[in-house]
Amino acid sequence: MTDMEAFIGGEYDVIVVGAGHAGCEAALASARLGMKTAVFSLNLDSIANMPCNPNIGGTAKGQLVREIDALGGQMGLSADATFIQSRILNRAKGPAIYSLRAQIDRRAYQQHMKHVLETQENLDVKQAEVTEILTEGKKVRGIRVLTGTVYLAKAVILTTGTYLKGRIIIGNTSYNSGPDGLFPANRLSDSLKALGIELMRFKTGTPARVNRRSIDFSKMEEQPGDPVITPFSFMHDEIKRDQVSCYLVHTNQETHRIIRENLHRSPLYGGEIKGVGPRYCPSIEDKIVRFADRESHQVFIEPMGLNTEEMYVQGMSTSMPEDVQIKMLRTLPGLENVSIMRPAYAIEYDCINPTQLKLSLEFKEIDGLFSAGQINGSSGYEEAAAQGIIAGINAALKLKGKEPLILDRSQAYIGVLIDDLVTKGTAEPYRMMTSRAEYRLWLRQDNADMRLTPIGREIGLVSDDRYERFLRKKEAIEAEMKRLKETVINPGEAVNRFLAEHGSAGLKTGIRLYDLLKRPEIEYEHLKALGYGAELSREVMEQVTISIKYEGYLNKQMQQIELFKRMEERRLPENIDYDSIKGLSTEARQKLGKLRPESLGQASRISGVSPSDISVLLVYLESLKREKEKNKGEHPQ
Repeated sequence: MTDMEAFIGGEYDVIVVGAGHAGCEAALASARLGMKTAVFSLNLDSIANMPCNPNIGGTAKGQLVREIDALGGQMGLSADATFIQSRILNRAKGPAIYSLRAQIDRRAYQQHMKHVLETQENLDVKQAEVTEILTEGKKVRGIRVLTGTVYLAKAVILTTGTYLKGRIIIGNTSYNSGPDGLFPANRLSDSLKALGIELMRFKTGTPARVNRRSIDFSKMEEQPGDPVITPFSFMHDEIKRDQVSCYLVHTNQETHRIIRENLHRSPLYGGEIKGVGPRYCPSIEDKIVRFADRESHQVFIEPMGLNTEEMYVQGMSTSMPEDVQIKMLRTLPGLENVSIMRPAYAIEYDCINPTQLKLSLEFKEIDGLFSAGQINGSSGYEEAAAQGIIAGINAALKLKGKEPLILDRSQAYIGVLIDDLVTKGTAEPYRMMTSRAEYRLWLRQDNADMRLTPIGREIGLVSDDRYERFLRKKEAIEAEMKRLKETVINPGEAVNRFLAEHGSAGLKTGIRLYDLLKRPEIEYEHLKALGYGAELSREVMEQVTISIKYEGYLNKQMQQIELFKRMEERRLPENIDYDSIKGLSTEARQKLGKLRPESLGQASRISGVSPSDISVLLVYLESLKREKEKNKGEHPQ
């Protein structure tokens, strides 16, 4: 049956294949930008599923969620609506790496996000297995589903997560499956290969889920939420909610002994698992082997939701047989009589080599086909959602005839994430970390709206309400900075006594409030106590304080960003013939020709391209510029 003979189920501007965290953001962004959009899921009950840890945020990931929100995305709003515990991580390490993390009610989050999709204008939600990407020449035309029905589209976004030829492994047992026992997508990989797309095989895993009633929490360290809740979304001022505790325990030598004695039964070490696993979230058996001198490892016991007895054993990811799983779990304090509700498992799946993508997340060789999320070799819900919103935006902008949105490394963690994947590729599931961001003092979670909301507004994704709220906050910050610079506090007995009580030197002459707040030991609340504070929201107070205290460091970082921008602005022609450029190393020619970087800055981050190769490219670009100016002079308009 030809495509023309097939039943046409519908025609769309944009089709999104998969409704996980990447798919939800991609579909919503596209629809909110006016595109007639459809999102397809293997099972509508798995929309926005959290098959692994039921939390959102964490180190570097919290920054991603706030950036998604600042652009006008959904993840932060849905997380705020359904979290059961909220904490800021890394408080002792400085604002550059403060990261918000929330434990989520898994089912409530799914239901909330599903309903957001269902009620979104311009968006159809459909259940079907997509088996083929249809193209005409090198341009995407639509999709075919398992029943044979064809849906036509001008752009298609792949957000298949870990479903492509998914295979679950527990001990010596393996079977075809998606995460959580859902059906895998066994046919789409062959269609992608037929289009010339290079696939890789990765692996990830999830720990056991255990019954709360079989746990003795009195033997564990309680981990409560923060007393003052920080929302993910900039649309929320304050959230008051009863929170549920998590609990901390540690593995011990008995745990490690059981694991070592059963390594021969581990699929990871027995060769059953072929896919490459995540370096920064290893299985417990991998931890024991790699860190043999460690006496213990942290394990967190976390609730899956308010209406379930399931608890998640974070830190004990494994693919060991079930009998080994129960033995090693019962060596942990408080888990001596634990009952497993769902065993831990590893899952292998197909993903693409992300260097086949442009920075817009569109395939270089297939016009109109985009890709986002774990199919791009990344791990994590937040990384997926961040790519999803960019792919959805860029699919819509392409159809509107506009330039794509490309956030660079100095603008957002999202920019770092995409640039790393597309420019460097990845040999293992990629995880976002603060150490990957060169400009992390500028790319903080507290100022994500200042960095990105104007961009979201220009694109058309930021609502009037959000933008007005942003402008009020921006004006409040600017007004307070001005007031602090203009207001002087004079020395006096009460003032100096107060300063001494807080470990700060007394005043001999007047000092601007701005300069007083620069002192490490002085916080904004101290200005209030002295009668010099203003009534500000917590987030405005935070922005003002950080901007003043880290002014010198921020100025240095902005200088570094300016240098970076200059390299990014040096665009490389799409049709450049690297083989014809004399002076480039053989490796550079091969890498540049394959990856086709969009700028000199991107070229400089490609492995195998040396500083001397960049110098050669600079000379080449200058020669092109002179030739262009010469031709313009000889042929005036």
